[in-house]
Amino acid sequence: METKDLLKKVRKIEIKTRRLSDHIFSGEYHTSFKGRGMTFSEVRPYQFGDDIRAIDWNVTARYNEAHVKVFEEERELTMMLMVDISGSESFGSKNQFKKDIVTEIAATMAFSATNNNDKIGLILFSDQIELYIPPKKGRSHVLRIIRELIEFEPKSHKTDIAQALKFLSSTQKKKAIVFVISDFISEDYEHTLKIASKKHDITGIRVYDIREEKMPNLGMVSMLDAETGVTQLIDTGSKSVRLNYERFYQEKLKYFKETFSKSGAGVVNTRVDESYVTKLLGYFKSR
Repeated sequence: METKDLLKKVRKIEIKTRRLSDHIFSGEYHTSFKGRGMTFSEVRPYQFGDDIRAIDWNVTARYNEAHVKVFEEERELTMMLMVDISGSESFGSKNQFKKDIVTEIAATMAFSATNNNDKIGLILFSDQIELYIPPKKGRSHVLRIIRELIEFEPKSHKTDIAQALKFLSSTQKKKAIVFVISDFISEDYEHTLKIASKKHDITGIRVYDIREEKMPNLGMVSMLDAETGVTQLIDTGSKSVRLNYERFYQEKLKYFKETFSKSGAGVVNTRVDESYVTKLLGYFKSR
């Protein structure tokens, strides 16, 4: 992509997602994710109704007047965006690829975190770690993240969520808010998710296309597996083929929901042609 076109696309995404994060998500994000605890703010004279357990006896003795310690929530957090950039993300049947929606969601989350003065980091993964950007603050940092989401070309087209979660656990030592954005057409990540969820506040955002749920009856169709690169001639007119396809999809969906639920992690499901804004707002409010 030429630099001019890239900047234009980055700017377009910034305008759309920043407006969402400024006017819709910031308040919900702030109340949904708590800070690391309470930090000391100041000492002030005792007022009627104050908790006597907050009295600072040293200051009280010095001034011969009751004073209390005031604490406030320590708000600064770290958000990690873990984004699946495997081959299956380049699928879409409604004039938009899954990766386009993934980019918008990631950008919206990043700007929401920026509005709260939080740090944002990025992990792009396939079946390996394709790119890691350590957490930092600021608009220019968020714009760099958006640029990478748009133009980064992965070395592999396969998926390994477990590998990505292992990397998260090894690099992020302090508690973070983690959004794993993927279609979750993967398996064998239950153990690593359970470990990562003990330390971090994790949410899986599943982005999928309507054509992944059911295979239409179109007769003999040449189909490409985006992750393996293998092309096969499929008889979509066969009822058993369509049922097997649907069964495979439902198994992956069930594994995703049960695995995240058992680990105490959050779940959001959004279809490419649906409003991810509605889905995310509903999730934040449910917390």
